[in-house]
Amino acid sequence: MRSRLAGAAGALLVASSIAACGGHAKRAATSTVATTPTKVAILPQTPNSALDPHNVYAADAPGDVSPLIRHDRPLIYVPNSEGNTVDEVDPHTYKIVREFAVGVLPQHVIPAYDLRTLYVANDEGNSLTPIDPATGIPRAPIPVTDPYNMYFTPDGRYAVVVEERLRALAFRNPKTMRLHHLLSVPQCAGVNHADFTADGRYMLLTCEFGGSMIVVDVPHERVIKAFTLHPQASPQDVKLAPDGSVFYVADLVYGGVWVVSAKSFNVIGFVKTGAGAHGLYPSRDDRFLYISDRSEGAVSVLSFATRKVVKTWPIPGGSPDMGNVSADGRVLWLSGRYDNQVYAIDTRTGKLLARVPVGAGPHGVCVWPQPGRYSLGHTGIMR
Repeated sequence: MRSRLAGAAGALLVASSIAACGGHAKRAATSTVATTPTKVAILPQTPNSALDPHNVYAADAPGDVSPLIRHDRPLIYVPNSEGNTVDEVDPHTYKIVREFAVGVLPQHVIPAYDLRTLYVANDEGNSLTPIDPATGIPRAPIPVTDPYNMYFTPDGRYAVVVEERLRALAFRNPKTMRLHHLLSVPQCAGVNHADFTADGRYMLLTCEFGGSMIVVDVPHERVIKAFTLHPQASPQDVKLAPDGSVFYVADLVYGGVWVVSAKSFNVIGFVKTGAGAHGLYPSRDDRFLYISDRSEGAVSVLSFATRKVVKTWPIPGGSPDMGNVSADGRVLWLSGRYDNQVYAIDTRTGKLLARVPVGAGPHGVCVWPQPGRYSLGHTGIMR
């Protein structure tokens, strides 16, 4: 992972040192901007119409697993960025059942659009390692340039490999990974994480080292807008609200989430959570957004209805990073980036159920199987 050093903060900032997604940065405190949610009817999803016109996650209900993957072996896939391995953890026994070597700097384990393959993104190894999710057995790696992360267009036509180091988005065949179009994004330093609008037409991506965002017109495969969040911001994960009206963007430096209009792509608010806000995961009942506050050693629970933090779950001595929610919605799994563990957290009580020792530098953990009809990528953005 690359490193960055944030510059001096403005008059509103009180800086303190924390670790960024790929290195070191400074964090600052800022006040919460109040925003009032509005009910918005979303456009139909692609490729199928939405199950609920007010909820993009309607297909992600607890236990609503596709028949295609219902009998896949339940496992927690942990890419160890500093160890160049993947650990597979049994979610019932909390034991590692398999460990295997992959390419250099594995960042995330990513479900394919059709749910039939999991891919390990080996960033500096310039490869993807496919895994058969039915068994957890890896297959031969596929050469792909600089795969920090990977997404899939909502119509399933292309995989979008996020080339962070090279500042590019590679539109590829989702089966063969043959290159279709390389979209250069020189204005986006540290292009990292993304999500799509409800109609699938636009992709919002973070520029971690530039404090900004870009918007890509998916059908035309071009950047249509770039905007700054705030001086010295360090945007991380992105997640669309259930009603499709806004995006939430985690900010490592400011310790909270920016609220961005999914229509105008303007910043309309900020909600303070905790130091080092990083990963974003909707609850299976679509009421809450779980936010991993990596430097705080805690998880903030934000209400989608009020856009306010309603609970905080501490992880003493922890560094919660990325993961996802179990298929039944009862357990939030997160990597402990700097303590070589993964955490299992009870979503009903916030109680820490287990801390499982894994390899060095665990990062983009994938929980499998997950509810949903298809995957948009990352560690499981399901629709």
